[in-house]
Amino acid sequence: MYDPVQLKTFLTVAETLSFTGAAGRLNLSQPTVSQHIRKLEEAAGRLLISRDTRGVSLTDNGDAMAGFARTILAAQEQAMVYFSGSAMRGRLRFGVADDLAITQLPRILRHFRQLYPQINLELTVTQSPLLLRRLRAGQLDLIFIKYMSGTGEGTLVQSDQLVWAGHGKTTLEDGAPVPLIVYQSPSLTRQMAIDALEKAGRTWRITCNTREINGVLAAARAGIGLAVFPQSLIPEDLVQVNNRFALPPVGAVDFTLLSNPLANQELVAALTSAIMGRALRKAPDA
Repeated sequence: MYDPVQLKTFLTVAETLSFTGAAGRLNLSQPTVSQHIRKLEEAAGRLLISRDTRGVSLTDNGDAMAGFARTILAAQEQAMVYFSGSAMRGRLRFGVADDLAITQLPRILRHFRQLYPQINLELTVTQSPLLLRRLRAGQLDLIFIKYMSGTGEGTLVQSDQLVWAGHGKTTLEDGAPVPLIVYQSPSLTRQMAIDALEKAGRTWRITCNTREINGVLAAARAGIGLAVFPQSLIPEDLVQVNNRFALPPVGAVDFTLLSNPLANQELVAALTSAIMGRALRKAPDA
């Protein structure tokens, strides 16, 4: 039988690829993290994590253990909820900004639904301003959106800088209008990008106007323009081009959870905790 504490430590190391980072996230000392990994490797009889001068990586057996560990810990959580007699029920209307779909959020929601199968989770995916409007109209219970940095409203999940990105072979002649790939209005990133260009005295033209992140990605990958992304969400096949084209800084955004005060606060708190407690980094195939 594998120790759940050791499994949790192992998964945290697997997510951060850092013993120091895992120690900080778990509020443990680095020697304790190393001890947990060593004991788990002894129990498995396999090397799970490779450590060398270049960093930390999972072995093939480590990849397999990560899958088993998630299943084991999820089953344990489900059992604890079931036998505690506190299994939550009800309807939770959750709104998500479209581009957050390229983070680990879908995996977090899948885990949440496994943990709370009796919560009827209704998902709405669209642009942040539209979600905020629907929340304030009482049509949603909780939303996860990009919000203007520093407002202090809601629960901050993480902050990020907006940067310019495009295909590595995209070119832009000196003095030519900046070709923009943007969301349809209303859109926070659209407005921030245009404001930044106009403040810097740069001309621009819209080459793609879309409602979905897939449209933004397709246009950027085709090289027909430049888009603004949170820096942590730039897909691996696109590159940051701020310096290459001398583009102005756009500003920062907060990834924020906002709730409806009339919603079931127990359900809202459960999903908020699930999102806050797990890494939101970019999905591997984004």
